[in-house]
Amino acid sequence: MGKSLVIVESPAKARTLQKYLGRDFLVKASVGHVIDLPPRALGVDIEHDFTPQYVTIKGKGPVIKDLQKAAGQADTIFLASDPDREGEAIAWHIAQLLAAARRPIRRALFHELTKKAILAALAEAADLNQDRFEAQQARRILDRLVGYQISPLLWDKVRRGLSAGRVQSVAVRMICDREEAIEAFRPEEYWTIGAGLTGPRPPAFVAQVDKEAGKKIRLPDETAALRVVADLRPATFVVRDLDRKEKKRHPSPPFITSTLQQDANRKLRFSAKKTMTLAQRLYEGIELGDEGPVGLITYMRTDSVRTSAEAIAEVRTLIDTRFGKDHLPGKPVFYRSKKGAQDAHEAIRPTQVALTPEEVAPLLDRDLAALYSLIWKRFVASQMAPALYDQTVILIEAGRYELKATGSVLRFPGFLAVYEEGRDEGAEEEAALPLPALAKGETLTLTELTPKQHFTQPPPRYTEATLVRALEENGVGRPSTYATILSTIVDKEYVAVEERKLRPTDLGRLVNGLLVQHFPGILDVEFTAGMEEHLDQVEDGTRPWLAILKEFYGPFAESLERAREEMQSVRRRITPTGIPCPACGAKLVVRWGRNGEFLACENYPTCKHTADFQRQTDGTIVPLERPSPEPSQEMCDKCGRPMVFKQGRLGRFLACSGYPECKSTRALGTGVPCPASDCDGELVARVSKRGKPFFGCNRYPKCTFALWDKPVARSCPACSAPYVVEKVSKDGRRRLRCAQRSCRWSEAVPTSSPDEANAAE
Repeated sequence: MGKSLVIVESPAKARTLQKYLGRDFLVKASVGHVIDLPPRALGVDIEHDFTPQYVTIKGKGPVIKDLQKAAGQADTIFLASDPDREGEAIAWHIAQLLAAARRPIRRALFHELTKKAILAALAEAADLNQDRFEAQQARRILDRLVGYQISPLLWDKVRRGLSAGRVQSVAVRMICDREEAIEAFRPEEYWTIGAGLTGPRPPAFVAQVDKEAGKKIRLPDETAALRVVADLRPATFVVRDLDRKEKKRHPSPPFITSTLQQDANRKLRFSAKKTMTLAQRLYEGIELGDEGPVGLITYMRTDSVRTSAEAIAEVRTLIDTRFGKDHLPGKPVFYRSKKGAQDAHEAIRPTQVALTPEEVAPLLDRDLAALYSLIWKRFVASQMAPALYDQTVILIEAGRYELKATGSVLRFPGFLAVYEEGRDEGAEEEAALPLPALAKGETLTLTELTPKQHFTQPPPRYTEATLVRALEENGVGRPSTYATILSTIVDKEYVAVEERKLRPTDLGRLVNGLLVQHFPGILDVEFTAGMEEHLDQVEDGTRPWLAILKEFYGPFAESLERAREEMQSVRRRITPTGIPCPACGAKLVVRWGRNGEFLACENYPTCKHTADFQRQTDGTIVPLERPSPEPSQEMCDKCGRPMVFKQGRLGRFLACSGYPECKSTRALGTGVPCPASDCDGELVARVSKRGKPFFGCNRYPKCTFALWDKPVARSCPACSAPYVVEKVSKDGRRRLRCAQRSCRWSEAVPTSSPDEANAAE
């Protein structure tokens, strides 16, 4: 009797499953997709019902042969790729490749990797879901039609290497729209007045002037504020009314994909991509000592807050034991998923709530432990009693004015003993001010009047957390796509991350403007959200996938044809400035280059003077002086002139002082000897043909050793490796890690301020 073959996506998941299933099963990994649309061609036959032209992904030939061989020796084949649309597409394609084996093929959905859940999933295995596969295929084709037909247009009109995406471009538009709102914002002055008061009993407190003659007061300037101050100084302050009540604050539901990314960004400073990478590891299985790999959380791509009855029973027992009966509600708490949620998977929760963060932390690296703790605490808190506050509102009469004081004091922490959701910038915080016990009619003593000037604030720039929330609220993208969207728009240099805020680059704003002008439908948030609903309908089996493509492509093709004719070529755009060229006296013009706009002489190529510039709010262009080069002790190998230090994208480098007659440059060494055997070279900073920085041997092409990460001349304190590497996250945080993959040593790079140091941790 042969074994049953189980095929999953990742080797880590395969190891976890093999541990639980034993020798009657053979578990193999496809390592993601095995076939896809071709990388360098459209791969969609538009004339014949948008037929996709799939090809084997480069390097996946041996994987396919191995799976086919294993399938021929198996009794039954279980396709257990991730339980979402992408996983369904992987399973569908593998099923086609294994059809020749003529073995029963079943689809198993693993929502958590525990022995009980795995065995149940295999017992409940069903047929492949064609509707879910067609929803994925429709999305893939839509994205290919947009990306592979608009991107070449951008290459021609702006610069090579740019890309457009059906969803990513909408995200860039949202960031650009927010930036325009910030720039258009004009602050308005307003004033508030606080009155320091004392009553018959302590404590003293502050009340705010709220109304004048029964109407909401408005104080636009200092004159208006001082008039009210003058009126209030001789006034008698009397308690007119009091309102005391108990206020409940309920816990948040357990995490879904979007809320996990948001809170991990707020609290842990993790990017969405990093959060999902770590969550994938926690789901697929982590080595816990002698236990072997254990799946610590349920599936991490979900928009449902549903939780199994068994998990709720387990967490209620833990709350009762660990926190006491006063923290346990009388009955389980159930949450309602938002409208349109797929509800195919549970919320993100620990698979075994008994595995506390304290227990697993010594067995996990710091980031994994931090994310697991966040998930565990959120889930436990979701089933705990609400926090209770004593809230008091005091209304005070002073002549024709009414003042208000609000205080809120925590009486019972409830779920706050475990977890409190992070706050975004600009979110109002609960007032937590104790107020004295007062009675109606009591007279208060005025101690001070404090007028304060304020200005209205512009809308804040998006962070990753607030952008994910905005994407979700607007129906743009799905849980599985948020992290990819965010990483793509940063990698493509459409958006920059500055102090965790997302700011559109000049390139991003330029491309966004062109796309909004020529493809307003595709860049429309409501249109994109509607397309997501159509794809959901395909998965539900209520809408044919081909109908969506046909409805979309007609108007899109017309817009594409018009754009080819009408879109302005930025690459060839030259804007006169009237500013004299300091090198030859001709006029400077604004040109567009790889890194955005710059000033150049109109006599190019006769005069090659260039300069950066700033554009003032009134549009005036101000050239920026470049710092004078720093001399060095080196001499040019080509012409014998002195070499000078210059600053480039990779940091400092040496250049000939005779530029532009002599264009000789030399990379600065890193101080790290080339690790390649029989090589006495040194690692230096270099740039690939596609413009990506890397570090390679200075003896190239004789030695081809190369690294993407910056090498640092320091031996590893853990394993004595001869050098370590510096890794930089998207938000600018830097860590040193051992160059040996088998060694897990790392430490944060020291920063210049305590705040930066905290962020690096």
